[in-house]
Amino acid sequence: MEKQSRRKVRQGVVVSNKMNKTVVVKVTRSIQHPIYNKTIQRAKKFKAHDEENKCAIGDIVEIHETRPLSKDKRWRVVKILKKAQLGEMTSEEKEGGVV
Repeated sequence: MEKQSRRKVRQGVVVSNKMNKTVVVKVTRSIQHPIYNKTIQRAKKFKAHDEENKCAIGDIVEIHETRPLSKDKRWRVVKILKKAQLGEMTSEEKEGGVV
């Protein structure tokens, strides 16, 4: 029998890589409004550990929850799902908008 992992897994877009070995990942999720039943987008930013500084702005990455690594870091970049192409991002995406 396989042991189930209790750690959370999220996918998001790298919005900042200015810190050493740290990236900021924006995770967007869709929820249904409780009264109006309209689907709306909610986003949250997580600081994640990037050991080899491989992530660039616009990359789509998978992050896993881990032990506290610093005051704000509780996530680790596990893999880069899609690398960003140069000139692909719009100005809205650079400011942290929806991809």
